[in-house]
Amino acid sequence: MDPDLAKVAAMSVRDEYTDYSTYLALSRRERNPSFKKALEELAQEERDHYEFWKKYAPDTRVSTNRLSLFFVLVLRIILGLTFTMKFLERHEEDVISRYKQVAGSILTEDRTRFDAMVNDEEHHENYLMGEVKEGRVKYMSFIVLGLADAVVEISGIHAASLGIFNLTEIAGVNGIVAGMAASIAMASAAYAQAKQGFEGSAKWSAIYTGVSYMLTAVLLALPYFLTRVMVLALGTSLIIGGILVAMMTYYDTVISNREFKRQFGEIAGLILAASLSLYIIGYVIRQRLGIVIG
Repeated sequence: MDPDLAKVAAMSVRDEYTDYSTYLALSRRERNPSFKKALEELAQEERDHYEFWKKYAPDTRVSTNRLSLFFVLVLRIILGLTFTMKFLERHEEDVISRYKQVAGSILTEDRTRFDAMVNDEEHHENYLMGEVKEGRVKYMSFIVLGLADAVVEISGIHAASLGIFNLTEIAGVNGIVAGMAASIAMASAAYAQAKQGFEGSAKWSAIYTGVSYMLTAVLLALPYFLTRVMVLALGTSLIIGGILVAMMTYYDTVISNREFKRQFGEIAGLILAASLSLYIIGYVIRQRLGIVIG
C-alpha cells in the first residue's frame, strides 16, 4: 500500500470515529427534534466514513476521548449548537485536502464511495446551517455591537479620567453612569434598526444590545472600585475589555467564517486609539484649565 495512503487512512480512521462519537453524543442530549435528526444523520455519515477508511487501516485502534467529548458538550450548553457544530467543522478544509492528496491511490472499486465521501465533507457546512437554525445566532450581531461599542467608549471615558479625576471611585461611577445612558441610546438604535426588515424581534434586538452594553460597562468599571491607583485601574480595565472583545470576536468569527486576527485587531486598535485620544484630552483639560475632580 502507498505509504501516504496508509498514513492518511490511519489518521482518518481516528478522526472520523471521533466525529461519529461526538455527533452521536450531541444527538442523545438534544431535545429539539429537527436538531436531533440532523445530528443523528451526521453521526451515521461519519460512521460510514470511518468504515471506509478502516478498510485501508484495519490495524488502527480507536477510542472515545472522554475529555474532548466533555469539552464539546460544555460548548453546546454554553455557546449553543450552531457554534459547537461550526467549531467542529473548522478542520474540514484540511480533511478534504488530505483526502484529495491520496485520491489516485484509492482502489477502483471504492472510487464511487470515496467521491461521495469527499462530497459529504464539502457540503457538511451547508447541511448544518440548513438544518440547525438557533434563535440566539440571529441576535449575535447585536450583542457584538453592544459589547464592542461599550469597550471602545467606556475605555475612552476611563482614560480621560486619568487627566481629570483624582479618585478611582469617581472615575468608576462616571463610567457606569455613561454606560447606562449609552446602553439606552444603543438599545433604541438597535430597535429602530431591527424594524427595517430584520427577521427576528426588534424588542429582543434592543434588549440584547442594551444589556450587553451595560454589563460590559459594569465589568470595565469594576477595577476602579478595587484599587485607588488610577493607572492600575485603567490597565486592568483595558485587559478586561481586551478579553471580552477577544471572546466575542472569536465566537462571531466561528459563526460567520471570518478571520479572527483581522477583526480583533481592528477593534483592539479602536480601543487603544480612543483611550489614547481621550487621555490626551483629559490631560490638556487638567493642565490648561486646572479642572481636577476628587
